[in-house]
Amino acid sequence: MLTEIRIDGLGVISAATAQFHAGLTVLTGETGAGKTMVVTSLHLLSGARADAGRVRLGAARAVVEGRFTVDEVNTTAQKEVQVVLESAAAERDDDGSIIAIRTVGSDGRSRAHLGGRGVPASVLADFTAPLLTVHGQNDQLRLQRPDQQLSALDQFAADSVGPLLRKYQVQRRSWLDARTELLERTAHSRELALEADRLKHSLSEIDAIAPEPGEDTRIVDEVRRLSDLDSLREAAAVAHDALAGPADSPEDGSGALELLGAARARIESADDPALTALGPRLGEAIAVVVDLTTELSGYLADLPSDPGALDSLLTRQAELKSLTRKYAPDIDGVIAWADEARTRLGSLDVSEEALAALAAEMDIAAERVREAARKLTAARTKSAGKLASAVSAELGGLAMGKAKLEVVVRPMPASPQDSAPLTVDGTELHAGSTGVDEVEFRLSAHSGAQSLPLSKSASGGELSRVMLALEVVLASSDHGATMVFDEVDAGVGGRAAVEIGRRLARLARTHQVIVVTHLPQVAAFADTHLVVDKSDDGKGKVNSGVRALTKDERVIELARMLAGLDDTETGRAHAEELLETARAERALA
Repeated sequence: MLTEIRIDGLGVISAATAQFHAGLTVLTGETGAGKTMVVTSLHLLSGARADAGRVRLGAARAVVEGRFTVDEVNTTAQKEVQVVLESAAAERDDDGSIIAIRTVGSDGRSRAHLGGRGVPASVLADFTAPLLTVHGQNDQLRLQRPDQQLSALDQFAADSVGPLLRKYQVQRRSWLDARTELLERTAHSRELALEADRLKHSLSEIDAIAPEPGEDTRIVDEVRRLSDLDSLREAAAVAHDALAGPADSPEDGSGALELLGAARARIESADDPALTALGPRLGEAIAVVVDLTTELSGYLADLPSDPGALDSLLTRQAELKSLTRKYAPDIDGVIAWADEARTRLGSLDVSEEALAALAAEMDIAAERVREAARKLTAARTKSAGKLASAVSAELGGLAMGKAKLEVVVRPMPASPQDSAPLTVDGTELHAGSTGVDEVEFRLSAHSGAQSLPLSKSASGGELSRVMLALEVVLASSDHGATMVFDEVDAGVGGRAAVEIGRRLARLARTHQVIVVTHLPQVAAFADTHLVVDKSDDGKGKVNSGVRALTKDERVIELARMLAGLDDTETGRAHAEELLETARAERALA
């Protein structure tokens, strides 16, 4: 629910704040006072495209701030809103409400904030989608579009149509994937065969060399060692002889190990405790020297004695380099390339057997999507009559008692340029993302009149009433959302206006309804009456504001709307009578 809105620098509104409550709220005011700017501000909070031309003349930017709460009854909206808030890292206010802000600069730049976080405008659209529906003055024109009519039918029959539509979409995706793969393999069989030959040749070359992970790095280290083999062997041998003594020339002197042993023996034979205390430390030194001697012996033993080992390593290194020059910077990359090539090769089979298998797979997928489409069409056809009856009944209460709406579901033929026609019961149909059906609303405006498409049979006032009747029907299974109607009563008057007011009041039992209207018959049904009025600062600059009316002020406003009779007793008496009639009608609604 929308609880508050603040508008700064938008159109004729310099600064205005309005509080909204549950039930039916109407906004009235003189033509040009700025009622449309209130609706425009709600469009902006819904993520609509920003228009710099809407920024108030002389202002640097326009700012719209809205505060929303989520009805606990509307669990679906709660879940959707929570997902958006978490994805945007947005936070609720202390009272649990959420603040959305949209800023439009005079240079056309737009910024959006949700729960204290900067977000793209599309996030505002996702946030308000389950909370706010704005019906502008051109929505009745959109109602004439087939896609909007199909959407309305699917919304009405969501429980039965929704699961079938989702199943159809899954089956359609599988069919299109199989069809695309078959077409690509068939149309590009020669190119794919050449690519397969190239991949096979490359994989044969790699498999013949059989590189191992990290092998190129290890060989570089080993080649470096073998290149310095003589100096490494000499250094290790000299160090070993210095520690253990030369094994082949004892006369050259004893090694460090023998000298340390002699030193420990002499110390341990002395009678002086201070001297003998040094014996253990000499023992430790001997242990270290023994360990070093052993390790040096092992190092010398591990050094290659084969003079051809270096040549073998260099040959292997050349083989590996021949791979890294062609396929990747290093051997690990070559191995990864080979894995990807094997996967790709598995999808390049263009043999007759492979193509026949793909064709069979596509036929099976096509039959599945055909069956899903038939069930979807049957569900829509069954629901179409129910929707038509429900809307027709509502039209009867909107002073169109003889009008009848017909909802026609028919197959949508494939065009000659259709990229993926689906044959259903012998007819090629367009298999779109919403099925193979097209829906048309046809209206018979009075008894005996021919049933014609809405675009040919309905006047502006009749379209407004059809749209309102449809909204009332579609809203019967939904609760908690805010619905905004901008002059839905255009082209309507008399008893029909009273009926529209009554329907809006009934809709407001389950929804928050905000209506911009010029009709006193509609305004009289409001729970809350807001007026948008303008003032002149005497310097030629006009400013509009929004304020809530008291009971007495409502009488004056309704009298003004009754042909400008606000300053006459007759006008006020008429307005009071209208309010009393609306209260009685609302009780019966």
